[in-house]
Amino acid sequence: MLTIGVDSSTQGTKAVVYDTSAGKIVASAAVNYGRDLPEYGAPDGFIPCADPAVRRADPRMWIDGLRLALARLRDSGAPMSEVAAIGGCAQQHATVYLGADGGFTRESSPIWMDSSTTEEVARLDAMFGSSLARRTGSPATERFAAAQVIKFAREDPAAYAATARIHLLSSYITAVLSGRADAPVDTGDGAGMNLLDLSTLEWAGDICEAVAPGLEKKLPPVHRPGGADRYALAPEFASFGLKPGIPVAPFTGDNPASLVGCGAEKPGCAVISLGTSDTFFAAMPDFRTDPDGYGHVFGNPAGGFMSLVCFKNGSLARDRVRRECGVEWDRFDAICGDGGAGRAFPYFETEITPRHEATGVEADFDWAAAEPERKIRAVIEGQLLNMYERTRWIGDFPVIYATGGASRSAGILKAIRRIFDAEVRTLDATDSAAVGGARLAAAAAR
Repeated sequence: MLTIGVDSSTQGTKAVVYDTSAGKIVASAAVNYGRDLPEYGAPDGFIPCADPAVRRADPRMWIDGLRLALARLRDSGAPMSEVAAIGGCAQQHATVYLGADGGFTRESSPIWMDSSTTEEVARLDAMFGSSLARRTGSPATERFAAAQVIKFAREDPAAYAATARIHLLSSYITAVLSGRADAPVDTGDGAGMNLLDLSTLEWAGDICEAVAPGLEKKLPPVHRPGGADRYALAPEFASFGLKPGIPVAPFTGDNPASLVGCGAEKPGCAVISLGTSDTFFAAMPDFRTDPDGYGHVFGNPAGGFMSLVCFKNGSLARDRVRRECGVEWDRFDAICGDGGAGRAFPYFETEITPRHEATGVEADFDWAAAEPERKIRAVIEGQLLNMYERTRWIGDFPVIYATGGASRSAGILKAIRRIFDAEVRTLDATDSAAVGGARLAAAAAR
């Protein structure tokens, strides 16, 4: 069976045609928002803003990216007419606001990198305290929908009142592909909102009402793993060579999709995703939360739960250090795997694990006077040691799968092996989120 998996990520959209019998990608296409859709003014996937805490994007860019990726698959000669189903994922936490007529009531959508809701997080903490994490799987979090909606409703009450549906990007793409006014939020993505009660897998009505009046009615229904939700591809997508009416699996978040794409949906191994952000996640045999309050618990698209810890300063931070050191990637890779250089952390974005304002590189040695080689080794050491220390609550894993663009780096993989004392495996393809979406599509086609 051939299926398509789509990954609508921070910096671009990827789409793969996946052969489920052979377990391999047979065609792929990619779109970079900054290069391919410059009209949206988002060179790194978000609109530049003088306030570094504000990170938003035009939601039309994501749909144009989806269509362009499908067009590139078609134009590459991919066997589009043989595709039996389509599924996928999107960057987690991005919210899309629609009126009753389907138009946008909020012209730019906050994405996962947005940290402008500190005041709103404090309000949630005051109202719910630690019970919010016990019920929703996460403490009050700036990038999550609850804090974002509080801010939106306070700053533009008329636009909030005119909003009929607040989607996550994942559920919005599902609606677009199926040509419907609505589509459900998958529990893997919906848990990253501070609004979903994980004990019932239903919206927590009291939390929703405390966030903003009438919020629960503005949220899509919830799609549970193995649920009966069935959607069909809209006729407009026949222009890409696809058969109208093939199943569209409800999209999930990129990290839950990566869990499935890596074959790690059952407990026993962990995944490190090295992308715009770095994430550490694993399937969980039971529901429990991070005692230090940094980690998150989401629904597992295959059933049950998954843990996740996110580190905001990931590949973009590594690339910035590389450029400042004046080396090419092959030299960076040759340098970065060895320890013994001290520890440095690139706080180019306000970090979320643990919380730290954007202050530049902080090191336990004289950063300005250090040689480029020491800087590079220390930054990799700092990033991975921080990840190790903040994920001990999840457990130890003898096997770690590495994915994402930086998993191509032999030096970074060497450092992971050393710091986590684990066997590190990589996929033949780095597009684990898109592959996960393709595998979920196959399940919907059966």
